Amino acid sequence: MRIVLQVASRASVTVGERVTGEITGPGLVALVGVTHSDTPEIAAQLAVKIAGLRILPGETSCEDRSAPVLVVSQFTLYGDVRKGRRPSWSRAAPGDVSEPLFEAFVAALRERGLPVETGEFGAHMEVSLINDGPVTLVVDSDELQRPRRG
Repeated sequence: MRIVLQVASRASVTVGERVTGEITGPGLVALVGVTHSDTPEIAAQLAVKIAGLRILPGETSCEDRSAPVLVVSQFTLYGDVRKGRRPSWSRAAPGDVSEPLFEAFVAALRERGLPVETGEFGAHMEVSLINDGPVTLVVDSDELQRPRRG
């Protein structure tokens, strides 16, 4: 899984004319991409990591504040632009694989007591946010597997 994480003072996601998720912060917006090797265990590990990251004001975490998280599926995070002018999406897991893992990630955040709002999986969405700080991080499941140096 690859997650672009942003601290937000406000955020919402709209499908057509309908708001499907909305938060007021401080909170997090998590844009979530799923790849072929991801598992429910990886989704749970990333939820624990993100819920505990001390990136909110005062070096606090979502768990410390019961801060909200807006989670939006985004397969384009696995786009490969190394060749040509059209991205390849081959590293992104197909919807029937990625949707249950996306839902597992959302469920794991909720199990940690966090208020979670979402977009609509597979829909064309408009995401609006006020990035606070600005703070933006990329959290990748590959990083969970690597031993630390130094």
